[in-house]
Amino acid sequence: QVQLVESGGGLVQAGGSLRLSCAASGNFFRINPMGWYRQAPGKQRELVAIISRGGDTNYLDSVKGRFIISRDNAKNTVYLRMNSLKPEDTAVYYCNANYITRSMYTDAAWGQGTQVTVSS
Repeated sequence: QVQLVESGGGLVQAGGSLRLSCAASGNFFRINPMGWYRQAPGKQRELVAIISRGGDTNYLDSVKGRFIISRDNAKNTVYLRMNSLKPEDTAVYYCNANYITRSMYTDAAWGQGTQVTVSS
């Protein structure tokens, strides 16, 4: 199984920046796409950004040009650099990883979530 540990959330003023990190550990064969989701109070969880093992990325329209997702395959870590933050970015951010187990099955793991609060 894979365990994901997130860090980097916090309180920031509008226009500020934060960087989230998510490190994967455990017993697995390989980690494939990794992504960041977020869930604001009263809203459904939504995909913010996703990155393939090869570095292909995709973003939620509202964060394009402001957020950058990246990963370090050697460290099994994914990052989310968030710039020009807006109050509407306030949410709990979750890391997600799709991976292949030692038995060659596919599975997915979630982090515990990290709060990002943007004040106006």
